[in-house]
Amino acid sequence: MDKKINSHHWLPFTNNCDFLDDPKLLKSASGMYYWDQYNNKVLDGGSGLFCSPAGHCVESISNAVYQQLKRLDYAPHFMRATEQSFQLSEQLSALLPDPINHIFYCGSGSEAVDTAMKIALAYHRLVGNGQKQRFVSRERSYHGVNFGGVALSGMLKNREAYGVGLPGVVHMRHTWLEGNSFTPGQPEEGAFLAEDLQRHVELYGADTIAACFVEPIAGSTGILVPPKGYLERLRAICDQNNILLVFDEVITGFGRTGNPFASQTFNVTPDIITMAKAITNGAQPMGAVAVSSKIYDAFMDKSESGLPELFHGYTYSCHPAASAAALESLRIYQEEGLFERARSLTPLFQEAVHSLADLGIVKDIRSFGLLGGVDLKSQLKPGILGYQVQKKLFEEGLHLKTTGDCAILAPAFISEPIHIEEMINKLKQVLQVFDAS
Repeated sequence: MDKKINSHHWLPFTNNCDFLDDPKLLKSASGMYYWDQYNNKVLDGGSGLFCSPAGHCVESISNAVYQQLKRLDYAPHFMRATEQSFQLSEQLSALLPDPINHIFYCGSGSEAVDTAMKIALAYHRLVGNGQKQRFVSRERSYHGVNFGGVALSGMLKNREAYGVGLPGVVHMRHTWLEGNSFTPGQPEEGAFLAEDLQRHVELYGADTIAACFVEPIAGSTGILVPPKGYLERLRAICDQNNILLVFDEVITGFGRTGNPFASQTFNVTPDIITMAKAITNGAQPMGAVAVSSKIYDAFMDKSESGLPELFHGYTYSCHPAASAAALESLRIYQEEGLFERARSLTPLFQEAVHSLADLGIVKDIRSFGLLGGVDLKSQLKPGILGYQVQKKLFEEGLHLKTTGDCAILAPAFISEPIHIEEMINKLKQVLQVFDAS
């Protein structure tokens, strides 16, 4: 095909001018691979965008969506529902840590985060703590692109063009420490960083803070793994000060750390969990917010009789096709043992990622489960090297995500050792080219 394409489509998180000069189009996918517009085979080293741990174009998921659309294409979930949404909720509840067992649906991770913020505010108002309106989040965090999530997020380029954002959001320090460089798994040092939450309590007052939002592993910023004891300390501070703890598991949910949710891997149970991406294996857009019985019961018991308990929802909340994709994805994850497979692949994957440490261009490597972040040294403006590396990798047949100057790997759980080897070899070859230049 002609390389020149029209400019009518404004692409997200993309240098559109550069893209139009040299478009990278994906036309098909299967299992571990994409194919581009020239029929070149591209290994997917990022599960799309952390979305497809069971691989691409899984026939049974596609068929489930197809059959659902033939039977019922759309159903509103305002005062109506479908049977599938209740089946899905029952199955998700069985995967979630107790006592988190009530699920509210939306269309994306960004919507899930904003929904969780609204639930937290409304909950405190219902139980007589309406003055709790402040949120605590973290530097270098990513919580989506809606205004609530942008306010929580701590990544400069996702915030700087959009004004002052929502008021009442303060940030703790991120968890990266130079002394923990090149550590696989959880670093030993750094639990003291959780005391930033206590500092905010002492500065603003516990009676003003509604919730603390963190990713168990900060994903999009470059895989920042929590130091040992860090999440436990956040939980303790929240308990002591009647603050809701929210885990954003949009990336870490559904097996990425070897368990259904990272909260189970780290043995720290929050009050609210947000999820999306792998909930449908990427086959349909869907997000969800799971809350504890304490929160759900407060809405059911204390809301004004005869009216909706939560004045919130989306046109596509629990869309029938998304529900069908989610139900089939959960069946595959469980029946094919994909969470266990992710756990068994972790040692091989971490060893492979950390084999890049000898390259001169590599500044740091972090890993946990099937997540790896490789920081690159650069003399250029932040992000330019990472962008160039990602483009070159695609040309060489490897797709992965870069954020700033960090290359992020998140292979599908169906990966074989040969796929891991191919990812690392391609990444090493490209990095050696930039290292030499």
